[in-house]
Amino acid sequence: MSFIQIIELRTKEFDKLSALSDVFFEATEGKRTVERSVITRDRNDPDRYVLVVFFDSYESAMENSNLPETSQFAEQQRAILDAPPTFHDLDVIEDRA
Repeated sequence: MSFIQIIELRTKEFDKLSALSDVFFEATEGKRTVERSVITRDRNDPDRYVLVVFFDSYESAMENSNLPETSQFAEQQRAILDAPPTFHDLDVIEDRA
């Protein structure tokens, strides 16, 4: 079953967050299990960002979560965020095009 993680973030330093994400994606090339990720910004609250991260399964998401680079990324990310991130873990039960 496909799995999506939605992560809500607050930051005034999006450029730093984006650069940090670039480093993570380079460091995990060939190892990460992320199928796709989308970053959005709230039109009504420009310091609020929502990431939508797609995985093949919950298990592959946990595999990605257990990468040492993921832990390092999360630690560095905390210094840039205005508040702790909020996570929503979702099993995909229907997907229509």
